[in-house]
Order: sequence, then structure tokens, then C-alpha cells
Amino acid sequence: MSGAPRALRTRKEPPPLRQVTVIERVELSPRLLRLTLEGEGLRDLLVTEPAASIRLLVPTPGTDELVIPTWNGNEFLLPDGNRPALRTFTPLRVDNDAGRLDIEVVRHPGGAVSGWAETVGRGAPAAISGPGSGYEIPDDADRLLVLGDETAIPAVSQLLDAAGDLDVEAHVEVVRGDAQLDLGVTWHVTEAAAAPGASLVEVVTALTELPDGTYVWAAGEAASMQAIRTHLFQTLGVPRGRTAIRGYWKPPRG
Repeated sequence: MSGAPRALRTRKEPPPLRQVTVIERVELSPRLLRLTLEGEGLRDLLVTEPAASIRLLVPTPGTDELVIPTWNGNEFLLPDGNRPALRTFTPLRVDNDAGRLDIEVVRHPGGAVSGWAETVGRGAPAAISGPGSGYEIPDDADRLLVLGDETAIPAVSQLLDAAGDLDVEAHVEVVRGDAQLDLGVTWHVTEAAAAPGASLVEVVTALTELPDGTYVWAAGEAASMQAIRTHLFQTLGVPRGRTAIRGYWKPPRG
């Protein structure tokens, strides 16, 4: 038989992409942008848990045209076989009646989506897929330890709101002091030459126990999240069910 081989379906297909347009761009800090997206497909985007996720598709760098990729069984691919500019974000605020969604994008050089966000104007096309599951605070929790880097700021803010009267200790690492926001967390500024997430790892490795009723939510650079898992699981013997630890990103190679 002729023709290209069919891709093996090895992963669950994500929700379809919904086309949206940018209607507002706000600079929250030298390190963080907020974008408001609008589209009819957002009217039934149901986000019921804090710290959930959506995927954002933007035009391929160097172009203004949004090309919708197809799912090949493992990943989204463009018609030319290349991977699209597709990244994961926290759906910060969803207004279903208005068909609007806010996301926040960390400003950093070299990123396909962050570069797009730096110059994007009103009316620019994009698309989102989701939502992915978030974090449901356990009913038996009496304390929550929250840790995250800049990419986790939207999720951290949602968890603080969802915690209500629960005792919450929250730590957020940023790369510069003027990236701090008014969130009611303990801020840590990355030291020169320190690995991403090092201050968050220090917070956790200083723990000699995790009292009953305390749950941990952490998200950020993948290696630092693995170090946090190692201390909690192997050193302290914390049951995995008392944690939700997510590697959001990896540094570029080379």
C-alpha cells in the first residue's frame, strides 16, 4: 500500500481548538503580561477548579496567519509537519457570558508565545484548547503549603482565593524584585547563578516533617519540582496523595 503511514494513537486527544481574538493587553510588571481573549467558543468553556490549564495557539513566529494544526495521535502538527507555537497557561478568569478569558504570560526572550505577546495588538488571532484539570483542595486539609515560580503566579493567586479560611503558606520565586505583585505571599528573588527554583527547593528541604492535615501544591521549573518530590517522598516519607507537584517548564538546551 502507498501513502504515508498512519500515526499510532497513543495519547488521548485534547479538546478541540477554539478560535479567539485578543481584545486587551496589560503590562502587570516588567516580567508579566495579561492578555484578554474573546470568542464564541469561550461561552461554554467550563473551568471549575483553581490551577487548571489551557493550551494557547498563536501564529508561527514570523507570520501573522493563524494555522490550526491537526492531532496526529501524539501531538498537534501543522500541515508542513512542524510543531505549532502552542503553550500551556492557567485560565485566570473566565467570563462565559461575555465569551472572554484572561491569561498571564511571563515575559522572557526567545519564547515563541512570549515574543508574540510582547507586540500583539487588538484583534490578533489565536486559539485555545482545554481546560485541563485543576486542583481540588482536599476536604480534610487544615493547612496548605503553596510554592511556585513566575509561571505559576496565576495558579497561586487562584489557590489563595479558593482556600478561604484555610491556613495557607505561599512562596513565589521571581527573577527580579520589581516582578513582585500584591498577592500576600512570601517572595524570593533568584540569586545570581542559582538554578531556577532553588529558593523553593530550600523552603521544602528545610522541612523536617509535614504535619497531618498539611497538603502541598507546587509548580515551576521541572528539575526543581523533582527535587521537591524527592525530599517530600524519600526523605520525609510524605504520601503522594498529600501533594500536587507539577513541572511547568524546562530550560532551553545548550
